[in-house]
Amino acid sequence: MILDFTNLSIYVRPGVTDMRKQINGLSVLTEDEMGMDSGSGSLFLFCSRNRKTLKCIYWDRNGFCMWQKKLEKDKFPWPMTEEDAQEITFEQLKLLLDGIDFWKAHKEIKFKEMN
Repeated sequence: MILDFTNLSIYVRPGVTDMRKQINGLSVLTEDEMGMDSGSGSLFLFCSRNRKTLKCIYWDRNGFCMWQKKLEKDKFPWPMTEEDAQEITFEQLKLLLDGIDFWKAHKEIKFKEMN
């Protein structure tokens, strides 16, 4: 189980996910609700209602892998709408796992000169 983080696509499913779901159920959510290929090798992230548990699934050469992280205190920052959800970078994944809410961070804007 070695992930190539340089070319890894990471996708977030916004809102709440039933954490009783295992690989098969999460794979169905990936395909039916997110419209993505769960076997593509991309990493797909899911979060519980209380935002204390994250699960991720990805296809690794010959089968699915699933990771889970459960917090003892605090909550994960998590997008609740499709507009907030997006493909995230590996750096953003590290921030998310550290509890930093990059979704609410300052957004880059472009200066537009007024004539």
